[in-house]
Amino acid sequence: MSGEALLKAVRAGSTAQAVGLLDGMTDGERRAALPALKDLRKELRAAPWNAESRTAYPALHAAGAACHTGAAAAAAWIAGADMRWSQGSPGVLLHVLGDRESDWLADVTHRLAARPVASGLPFALLSGLVRLSGSPTPTTDAYVRGWFENIGTGWQGTGSVAERLRQDPDTARMVTAFFESPQAAGEIAWRFGDGPGNWYNALATVTREGVLDRKVMMDACVARLLRGGPVADQRVFLRLLTCLAPTRDEERERTADWTALACEATPAVAGHAQSVLASLALDGELTSGQLAELSSGVLFRTEKKLVRAQLVLLGKVLRRDPAATEVLLPAVAQAFGQEDTDLQERALKLVERHLSALPPKGGARDRLGELAADLSPGLRLRARQLLGDEALDSVSVVEDEILPAVPERPRLAAAPESAAELAEEVGALLVSGGDVAAFERALDGLVRHAHRDREDLVAALDPVVARRWWKDAASWHSTGNGPFGLSPHGLDVVVAAVFEAVGMHTLHAAVQRGSTEANCRHSGPARAFEARLWEVAYRIRTEPLPFLLATPTWGTGLLEADELVARLTEYRRLDTRPGAADFAQALLRVRRDDPATAAAAAARARALGSPEGYRLAQWLTSEASPPPAIRRRTSGTRVLVEIGELEEIQGLFPPEFRLLGRPFALSKHRWYCRHWDTADRQHWLAVVPGRRELLAARLLHDISTVAVDESRGGAAVLPLLAEADGTAGEALHLAVAYGLAARHPEDRLAAVDALLVLAARGHLDAGRLGSDLGELVERGALKPSRLAESIRTAAATGAHSTVWSVLRVLLPSLLSGLAVDPSSGAGPVRGLGDLLAVAADCAERSGARGALDHLSRAAERRGSSRVVVQARRLRTALAREDAA
Repeated sequence: MSGEALLKAVRAGSTAQAVGLLDGMTDGERRAALPALKDLRKELRAAPWNAESRTAYPALHAAGAACHTGAAAAAAWIAGADMRWSQGSPGVLLHVLGDRESDWLADVTHRLAARPVASGLPFALLSGLVRLSGSPTPTTDAYVRGWFENIGTGWQGTGSVAERLRQDPDTARMVTAFFESPQAAGEIAWRFGDGPGNWYNALATVTREGVLDRKVMMDACVARLLRGGPVADQRVFLRLLTCLAPTRDEERERTADWTALACEATPAVAGHAQSVLASLALDGELTSGQLAELSSGVLFRTEKKLVRAQLVLLGKVLRRDPAATEVLLPAVAQAFGQEDTDLQERALKLVERHLSALPPKGGARDRLGELAADLSPGLRLRARQLLGDEALDSVSVVEDEILPAVPERPRLAAAPESAAELAEEVGALLVSGGDVAAFERALDGLVRHAHRDREDLVAALDPVVARRWWKDAASWHSTGNGPFGLSPHGLDVVVAAVFEAVGMHTLHAAVQRGSTEANCRHSGPARAFEARLWEVAYRIRTEPLPFLLATPTWGTGLLEADELVARLTEYRRLDTRPGAADFAQALLRVRRDDPATAAAAAARARALGSPEGYRLAQWLTSEASPPPAIRRRTSGTRVLVEIGELEEIQGLFPPEFRLLGRPFALSKHRWYCRHWDTADRQHWLAVVPGRRELLAARLLHDISTVAVDESRGGAAVLPLLAEADGTAGEALHLAVAYGLAARHPEDRLAAVDALLVLAARGHLDAGRLGSDLGELVERGALKPSRLAESIRTAAATGAHSTVWSVLRVLLPSLLSGLAVDPSSGAGPVRGLGDLLAVAADCAERSGARGALDHLSRAAERRGSSRVVVQARRLRTALAREDAA
């Protein structure tokens, strides 16, 4: 009866009644009541999450904890995720568990304390169990976090954090665990806060009072900084260390630690360690060897502030102690390898100032000569004159241009022979996508195997498509609709057609009427690409094709004329009706750039006597129309393009393909559309291979958003455009210009790749790109600071002549508005100094010479700003007579 009464009280949510019943029950009665409580828990899990179901949880939580006799089972019940938000109160749980043996309670305590912090167990429960059991205080992440929260909030009494730390017997143990735990610090650090009573000051105060051991605290702070970790955690331990205010003796004892931190730690921690060591060095408490070791690490870092500070320190020490020159000057020369030429020049000037103190011959001078080879070409000449080093004489100032290898055109392999192999390739494409070659190979394979043995193909594909979103959509066919709506979703519609998971009404409408959407800027390539997919899916359901005519020969989408004639010949033999979209796509892909080959193929095509043979022969022997006219247009800060009509893609082509040749005007196309998936864009390039400007013009607005609107991913198509065939005109160069100033690094890298590939193929018009960049910067569409980063990346690959050819056109437009007197006119645009630095480096390395408009105006400005220094450097490089 007691078990039934307990269950009734729990269902009613009467925790007090349930506790009273539990107090009067024996262990056997509790065990007997447990199955009913477990059944109730299962019932509540499936019940709606509402006030009625939640009523029983607190009483159920307490009753289940009391009725479990195994420590592991009791701990699992108490920490159950389903009862996390409606637990019994810690006081109730401690009451119902209070009559258990100490060892049992200790086991439960440590099992609960070992749970992840995310379990959300109340600290009052954990600490109460520790008191009940008399067990050692746990030092797990969950317990440590709970202890810090408890001390910080002061729920157990009044007083400051420092006062509570003094009174708590576990303070030393918990603080030590805080330093040792890799996770607890991140969970607790955000609570440290600011103000006079914050944790930093409280811990420093009790350390001074002896509540915490000072040496232990100092060592723990330094050890955590040496361990590294998230920047936010590092700030906590650094601030705590500064609050402890190390004495000079304590700083001196940890010289090796400060050196390691200055060389390897995060910038904020490294800066603190560097300042400590600088103070020691200036007081003569660092040996020359120790300072040289420190400098070798710091001068290798990329943070300019740290490098400048180290060079200043070395200069002070060298002035005070000339005897250290032989040890410290080679350390100074470590900065010769810095990317920033300003830092290189600072280091070289320091060497120039103190070189006379070195012996005429010896290891130090030899080492300086070795390191000077890392200087920029202009500074390398200065070093050669300074050192008179024969090794530097052998190093050419002018460097060869390095461009990437021209991408090879991949040839498509034949479609997989077995259905199992095809299924593997289709599965990979559906999950992660693939390039044009993989897509076209799989598409042709699906058509071939559906024609040969559809049942075998279904069996092979079934495990691959078991979890595709359209797989269970067969019930939709009764409505005449399907799961695909307006879009074929790439290869999905073809695979779904194999499984008859797309309705005939949907397929017939797509093939007969085409798309009913309003035109957007992507309509031309998108509709042509999708029309062929709809047609293939429709023919699989109605009149399967033996293979596809338009499967390209090459990965770029080009199709050899001989192959197309051979396929039409086989169609004629099999008496197969070609698909209109597939044949139209084949015509757009077939190569016509070799007149002799095209004429021979046309003769064989005409001999077939079929309408498609005559059409192909006419197409092969007709002269390709010139590229459509392109007009530049402005839209806000953007510069975009419009394209005229391409007459040859009209006439007998299906309606969905004629859009490719129709004029593209910005005012006549919707800006918003459904073509948000950038994965399809590589396939659009294969729709009209050899005419990449058509696609570049339609994608230009999308690409411009990476710079103007700071979107992400829009420039990913740029390398594909650069590798494609056809004229590289205004649209493509504008697209690269936008990509070079993109907000996100991955888009900038894509634009740099495109720039280098165009240069390697001889398709880059550097003057046009430089002019476009200047116009877009002037209009405010591009941020020069981002552009400078991309240009620097391109130059770092070794393409110095290419980058200089772009900058020599871009820079005059940025320099033209610069006044000679900094106080009386317009200042430089942000990032101009960085662009000038790259230009100077490229001019030195490529041997460029000649005047640059408006450069002297910048070089003659007063001061030593980066713009002025780099303008003078560029002017010197362009005027140098000892060019290679």
